[in-house]
Amino acid sequence: MTSRVALVTGGTGGIGTAICRRLHAAGHRVATNYRDEARAQAWLRKMRESGCEATLVPGDVSSPEDAERMVRDVEAELGPVEILINNAGITRDTTFHKMTAQQWQEVINTNLNSVFNVTRPVIEGMRERKWGRIVQISSINGQKGQYGQANYAAAKAGMHGFTISLAQENARFGITVNTVSPGYIGTDMVMAVPEPVREKIVAQIPTGRLGTPDEIAYAVAFFLPDEAAWITGANLSANGGQYMGW
Repeated sequence: MTSRVALVTGGTGGIGTAICRRLHAAGHRVATNYRDEARAQAWLRKMRESGCEATLVPGDVSSPEDAERMVRDVEAELGPVEILINNAGITRDTTFHKMTAQQWQEVINTNLNSVFNVTRPVIEGMRERKWGRIVQISSINGQKGQYGQANYAAAKAGMHGFTISLAQENARFGITVNTVSPGYIGTDMVMAVPEPVREKIVAQIPTGRLGTPDEIAYAVAFFLPDEAAWITGANLSANGGQYMGW
């Protein structure tokens, strides 16, 4: 595979870290954003100790201005962004009748508006170069819904709507746009859920276990080679069989 410049938003999280590692192992030059300097530097030290290099740039993906500056910083250091993984996301879970406008807006801004904010500064360069790979990290709950997650499910469903529209607009420019929809993954966030609740979740998964971040990173990597050039507008469900829509 040709070495490319890859930007992974939310790369210091569990799934994001696995994606960064896989892209680095494939020979790509990887960058990710951060908001917490101390946490980001600790993450980078661990990455380097394991032989994985990455470029850190400050940036709040929920802000259009900050996201554009973040992209320009990456380009100034590494070159034009050729692979974009829109992975950043948060939760503010509560039933809708108790949900505040702030809880709604924070999730929509970080999980969905960020996809516009980060993709907009890179798409014209991809079109000019006639090559690009864009992957959204959505969720099983964007496909089937989830109690207490109207904001999260709406944002994650919207990500794939963005994917299929952008895929149509850019297919003739050598740009593919796809979605990966993970099920329940054994990240710190999921492992913090009380064990009885986790056991109920696992009981609904045909494979009988949580997924791993590396399995999601593998799904992302599937869309990136030149050999995947004819796959665009797709949604790859990686959920252990928990949701089998088609």
